[in-house]
Parts: sequence; structure tokens; C-alpha cells
Amino acid sequence: MDQAQLRAPETLEELIKQLYEIFSTDKINVEEVHALMESYKSNPADWSKFAKFDKYRYTRNLVDQGNGKFNLMILCWGEGQGSSIHDHSNSHCFLKLLQGQLKETLFDWPDAKHKNQELTRKWVKIFHENQCTYINDTIGVHRVENVSHTESAVSLHLYSPPFNNCHCFDERTGHKNQVQMIFWSKFGERTPFETSVSKENN
Repeated sequence: MDQAQLRAPETLEELIKQLYEIFSTDKINVEEVHALMESYKSNPADWSKFAKFDKYRYTRNLVDQGNGKFNLMILCWGEGQGSSIHDHSNSHCFLKLLQGQLKETLFDWPDAKHKNQELTRKWVKIFHENQCTYINDTIGVHRVENVSHTESAVSLHLYSPPFNNCHCFDERTGHKNQVQMIFWSKFGERTPFETSVSKENN
């Protein structure tokens, strides 16, 4: 699919269909995926069945497993909820805001020569409904937060290739640890509750 064929999807279902077309080849055009995801205008009627909230932490809800080259999920952020600082396991990561707003804080990778050193902030940005942003590990590591104390937020995430583990970082020391990521729900259905430790919803 080239830019001339790119049309704004009217529904989430149509967006997913076009994503399958884009990811039918081995080459990923980051700008094309970004433009397509941003062109979809959020409609809660499309995605509300996937939007599952938890009062204690934000949730990751699988929407589509793609064709093995990507997965698509909806993240639900209650008031004041946020992620740890994390990487993306050498994958492409697209984030589109469906509702509310989110704050992204981008950090430089920890300097291996200077251990136990605070992470360096590169920027802080606020994203609003229907905006899309992109990150990969060459850009840095980041934290995403819903800083509102009155409104929840919902975001659509695409990861290519899909991954199950990432690293989380301590902002003060740069120390990292590997965590397994879990889904709160899959395809609108609650997944079995897991009590394992060292799991992070990034």
C-alpha cells in the first residue's frame, strides 16, 4: 500500500484491515503506519468493548494479534496512573490517543560508563485525542502517564514485531530489570488472573 492508496479508516475494524495490508510485506514504512493510525478518528463505539479499566493500575488489552508481524492493543489509564520507564525490545512502537491525554517523558539510555547515574531527560510532551507518536530503542526509553486527576485516558498501541518482555529502568540509578508483560484482557475477555511477581504493563 503506497501513500496514494492511503485512505482514512472510518472504523477501528477498517484500520485493522489496512494494517494487515501494510504489514503483508517484510518492509515497514514507519511514516505510513504513523499517518494511517493518526488518520483514524477515535470513536468509542469501535473500541469500548476492549477498554477495560483497573482501579489499581493501567491495563493492556489485546485487540488483534496481527499476522504475526504486529499486535494491536488498547491501554486504559485511570486518573494518575502511569508506566515505569521502559524500552521496547528492539520493536517499533506506535501510540495513538483515543481518549483523554497522556504525558510522555523521554530519557536517554543509561550510560554504561557511568553507573548509578540518574537518567537524563530528553523531553516531555503531552499528547491529545487522535494524536499519534512513535518510539523505538534508538530514540530512547520512556515513561507514559495520565497526569489528570479527573479524567481517564485510552490509547491504541501497535508493536512490531510483538514482544512479551522488556526492561524497566530506575530513574535515579539507571539500573534495569527484565519484566514479563501481561494482558488484562484479550479480544474483550478478561484473562486469567495472575499473581506472579515482576510483571509490568508496559
